Amino acid sequence: MYRYLGELLTRSAGSALASGCVDSALPASSSLLRVRRYADAAGDEPDDPNFFRMVEGFFDRGAAIVEDQLVEDLKTRETPEQKRHRVRGILRIIKPCNHVLSVSFPIKRDNGEWEVIEGYRAQHSQHRTPCKGGIRYSTDVSVDEVKALASLMTYKCAVVDVPFGGAKAGVKINTKNYSDNELEKITRRFTIELAKKGFIGPGIDVPAPDMSTGEREMSWIADTYANTIAHTDINAHACVTGKPISQGGIHGRISATGRGVFHGIENFIQEASYMSMLGLTPGFQDKTFIVQGFGNVGLHSMRYLHRFGAKCVGVGEIDGAIYNPEGIDPKQLEDYKLQHGTIVGFPGARPYEGSILEADCHILIPAAGEKQLTRHNAPRIKAKIVAEGANGPTTPQADKIFLENNVMVIPDMYLNAGGVTVSYFEWLKNLNHVSYGRLTFKYERDSNYHLLMSVQESLERKFGKQGGPIPVVPTADFQARVAGASEKDIVHSGLAYTMERSARQIMRTASKYNLGLDLRTAAYVNAIEKVFKVYNEAGLTFT
Repeated sequence: MYRYLGELLTRSAGSALASGCVDSALPASSSLLRVRRYADAAGDEPDDPNFFRMVEGFFDRGAAIVEDQLVEDLKTRETPEQKRHRVRGILRIIKPCNHVLSVSFPIKRDNGEWEVIEGYRAQHSQHRTPCKGGIRYSTDVSVDEVKALASLMTYKCAVVDVPFGGAKAGVKINTKNYSDNELEKITRRFTIELAKKGFIGPGIDVPAPDMSTGEREMSWIADTYANTIAHTDINAHACVTGKPISQGGIHGRISATGRGVFHGIENFIQEASYMSMLGLTPGFQDKTFIVQGFGNVGLHSMRYLHRFGAKCVGVGEIDGAIYNPEGIDPKQLEDYKLQHGTIVGFPGARPYEGSILEADCHILIPAAGEKQLTRHNAPRIKAKIVAEGANGPTTPQADKIFLENNVMVIPDMYLNAGGVTVSYFEWLKNLNHVSYGRLTFKYERDSNYHLLMSVQESLERKFGKQGGPIPVVPTADFQARVAGASEKDIVHSGLAYTMERSARQIMRTASKYNLGLDLRTAAYVNAIEKVFKVYNEAGLTFT
């Protein structure tokens, strides 16, 4: 049934699109073997697979492994053949993008000229609603890219148990070429175009920040939606997440993706069994890391890893890379970039000639664009852990090489899910119309003080007060929590718990199916099982 990855890489994008969903005549077991072999027929062609087909190929790998188990788990009165038809049918439903919107609209530039702007929004799945996914501003935006990123969002949400379908949007511009006034015009008009077609709304489709967008753009979107099509909707500001606090945002959202990257690495690097497979010791203390991309994700990943004892030895950007085996301070580098607009020339490190991806380190964090690690540079990667902070940075052939070289790849669909996890918390806050902790903050604080006083009184009743009152001195950790949990505390705790629970699920699946270091396939298996369950139990309308 499943189109194996070798076919995907050898076909051109055009023929792949034209082929549609083709069933393989192979039985499941034979298909599984061919899927797990990845692609051996790519020859000397460039390792630049179609991004959406690349994601579909990873899906096919997971689906081929889990299909028999899904058939076995069906508790119906159908025959085995009917059960397999049901499973294969639902898997075929899950894979494609449900809706893709393409828009073109004019804006008047500050100099009086007119320009037509292109934008896209893809909704991969409505098995859970609303759909969820970021909006990026980039000249590389294409239909293929937003479809691929939307499908990744579906699986990402499933992996971390966030009840959203996947979506993604892109506007084809270079933000450096536009003034703030022009960017506001573009953002607000794009919002109207989405609203006119029903591609935005608290219960329909909820965008978020992505490349070259942030709190400012999300605030413009929320304001536009709330003051036009949804001016009577009390939940209107839940139409987008990643907003400023004053507009209904949530504490901890800006750093959420980078913090999630840290927690994801932490969960695997503390696991002795995985570290022994890599020949490393558990923990951060003796580890070095390199970050490719010093944007929001790269900066916060670097900051948290540095705080917990790892040493950043290299940072790469589009205009150059820096390296210092003695370590690079994230705060100093952040200040330098804010002042100069680049990391090039940073006095705390030397320029790095060659590819920073191939420099010596224990942990490599690609946090820039997709398809950065290919079959051409994968054999030269020295890191033992590749932590995918970006979406789709590793091609299928590079993935194969990493497995052969005993390199652990922590997949994007798990590792960078911190952003959508905290977006979920913000969405719930907007629907509840109350910030986390507000109703319980004082009660928790008073309860903790009463607990300390109760302990003190119990000790004094037991031992008396001859020497005066018996002081009960809380530990530093308890003292920090005496006042109760703030919104940021609750967000950080919820994110850490989500990443830990999801990591355990991936580890169990990898062990169950004997996948070794193939964590990506384990994550896809988890996602497929969860999405399949929703479709199977909800049933299908008008079939």
